[in-house]
Amino acid sequence: MDAELLELQKQFEFAQEAKSSVRLSDRNVVELVQKLQLLHIIDFDLLHTVSGKEYITPDQLRHEIEVEIKKRGRVSLIDLADIIGVDLYHVEKQAQNIVSNDSLLMLINGEIITTFYWDAVAEEINERLQECSQIALAEIAAQYQVGSELLVTVLEPRLGNLVKGRLEGGQLYTPAYVTRVNAMVRGSARGVTVPMNLSALWSSLQLLLQEMDGASGVAVDGSFFQSLFNGLVKEGEILGSVRAGVHWTPTVFATAQKDSVDAFFSQNSFISYEALNKLGIPSAIQFLQARYPEGIPLVTVFVHSSMIDILDAAVEDAIERGSWIDSLTVLPAAFASQDASKILSLCPSIQVALKSNEVHILGDSYVFSKGFVKNLFDSLDKESQTSSLSALFGTQAPESSDTSIDSKDRSKKKRGKSSGNAKTGAAENSPDNQEPVPNKSKRNQKKGKAMAAQVSDLKPGAKKNADKMTGDNINIFPERLLIERINKLVPEFEEQGIGDQEIVLSSLAQHLRPMLLHSWQERRKAVFTDNAQRMKHVLDNLQKKLDESSLNMQLYEKALDLFEDDPSTSVLLHRHLLRSTATPMVDTLLLNLDMHNKLKNGVEVEESQNPESVSFSSAERLALAKSLPGSLSAKAFALVEALEGKRVENFLASLREMAEESGISLKKLDKKLERTLLHSYRKDLVAQVAAETDPVALLPKVVSLFYIQVHSRALQAPGRAISVAVGRLKDKLDKSAHKILVDYHSATVSLLALISAGTGEKEDCSSDRILSKRELLESLIPALKGLVLGTPQP
Repeated sequence: MDAELLELQKQFEFAQEAKSSVRLSDRNVVELVQKLQLLHIIDFDLLHTVSGKEYITPDQLRHEIEVEIKKRGRVSLIDLADIIGVDLYHVEKQAQNIVSNDSLLMLINGEIITTFYWDAVAEEINERLQECSQIALAEIAAQYQVGSELLVTVLEPRLGNLVKGRLEGGQLYTPAYVTRVNAMVRGSARGVTVPMNLSALWSSLQLLLQEMDGASGVAVDGSFFQSLFNGLVKEGEILGSVRAGVHWTPTVFATAQKDSVDAFFSQNSFISYEALNKLGIPSAIQFLQARYPEGIPLVTVFVHSSMIDILDAAVEDAIERGSWIDSLTVLPAAFASQDASKILSLCPSIQVALKSNEVHILGDSYVFSKGFVKNLFDSLDKESQTSSLSALFGTQAPESSDTSIDSKDRSKKKRGKSSGNAKTGAAENSPDNQEPVPNKSKRNQKKGKAMAAQVSDLKPGAKKNADKMTGDNINIFPERLLIERINKLVPEFEEQGIGDQEIVLSSLAQHLRPMLLHSWQERRKAVFTDNAQRMKHVLDNLQKKLDESSLNMQLYEKALDLFEDDPSTSVLLHRHLLRSTATPMVDTLLLNLDMHNKLKNGVEVEESQNPESVSFSSAERLALAKSLPGSLSAKAFALVEALEGKRVENFLASLREMAEESGISLKKLDKKLERTLLHSYRKDLVAQVAAETDPVALLPKVVSLFYIQVHSRALQAPGRAISVAVGRLKDKLDKSAHKILVDYHSATVSLLALISAGTGEKEDCSSDRILSKRELLESLIPALKGLVLGTPQP
């Protein structure tokens, strides 16, 4: 066999060395290989090399990759593609198959690394670690060009075998160094006797290590200390507890804490949460509940159940006596008002009393029996029944009776003013101040009565104000006033020197105020019922008076148009009409509205406050206007201002607005009413002229009667306008009648001038002149009356 084999080798060598007469090109070879593959003569895969001149089988590629891996231990796929000369795609595909079939290989970041490579690396790291005592993983990872995470996964299985060290916080330490640092941690932890933040302890140990080792000392991470510390705690070599990982409380300190808490709680039956915080005990309530299951947590303190029994006995005694008690006087000084409120709710006597409404707890800590509160309420309610309205409000009430004015006093003042001097008295009796005051006709009275009957007792404006009862009660029984009265009725509050006296009095006042207000409202409703008929009577009377007065005012206004061409006389006539006719109307309106407002608000009003005729000063009218409620007050102010003005039409406009706001209707003067009122006015004047005997008072009535006959207008003229009024009758009367009227006016003016100047002349001269002038006037009276009455006079 060996001879034959040698012969075959020689033949093969000869065939190789023999030169072929036919040579194939590269292209022919490629085509030949493709043909063989199509004929399935070559039934295995062939891979092109990068050069394109060689073929390689997948098995050969895998073999060559395995050879390179065994030779190098760590090889990059890119390097394999360059070495073998095959495209990277085929190398990656075969490499994945190789790694998946071999557990000792790993493919990481495009590199195939073997287990023996990592063993060699671990041996190198161990040699270096023994020299340096400490190595940073980041430094090793940079040296071997791998990631820190990968390095950790490789080193952890080899720690203690190939690598003699300990891995903590990204650092490798030798066992000797770990033992040394462990001893430092144990000693420092045992030396701590109070709660401490471990981060501060680790910082001090780091400084100590740097001082001991100098420049060659290694930097130790805090997590290394923490890991050693946790191991010591777990093994029981140091005693204590760790909270949140960094707060260390030694057992010796915890024992001292518990002993201190036990001593205080056993002596006082309570302990404050603040005291536990000072002792460094967190979660005080949970700590105390776990230690004293029979205890009760309050807001700021933790108490023993016996404290409730003590307070319950004191409270029960106060309830039985119908008195009151401040629970803080029974409890220790460390208790806050919130604690008192909570512990009171736990007292059995309080729970029973609250269910039966026999007790009131005010101001958190004050306990008032039902009897004490009732007696206090009865005293305050009785006092409020006898108090004035201003006392109920604590200030001057808006509807105070100060604005009401006694008509008798005003009439006395008026009489006193009129009797001041002779000149003034004479001037008031002059024809310039005289005016006819006709009696009210029966027809006008009937019309006024019929108009007043059409108005209901509750007008829209009055109804709106009646709905504001709740809003009106806001200022009644103010807290300040109630506190003052409670202090007077219960001086014990001040005598006992209660620290939060204002708080309890304020709470008591707030509790009593709704009760007092309800009682006051009930009395007020009763007064409203009693006053309802009087309110209706007031409105009915006011409606009737305003109907008559406003119609007369409109009638007199018609005559003012005759003098519009004379501004000075027109102003005199307007002002005279405002003073003579409008002023009583305004006074009556304001007084009746003020009375109605008081009745509506439940204020007692005397019958004397509703006289038939009143007369106010300007200041008194403003005071009455101010006392009216809301927008009615504003309308009243405008009406008073219009009364002081110069135009009657402005006054009438303000009067209509005021009447509308107060719910009263004013009738307008139509032609029919004007004729009726004018006829009645003329009839009254005729009667007055026929009965008049005073020569001075006769003149203005005669002039007014002439204007009715001539112009069909009811003229109201003051003395200073009589001369102009007489002059304007010149073309309307015959000459003889006008001459008699002019002579009578001249004689009247002369008589009054003599009377006014009589005090400054000699008595003999003045008396003779006055007598002669009066005789002259008396002689002219029959002729004058005959002119206006149409009857011959003797």
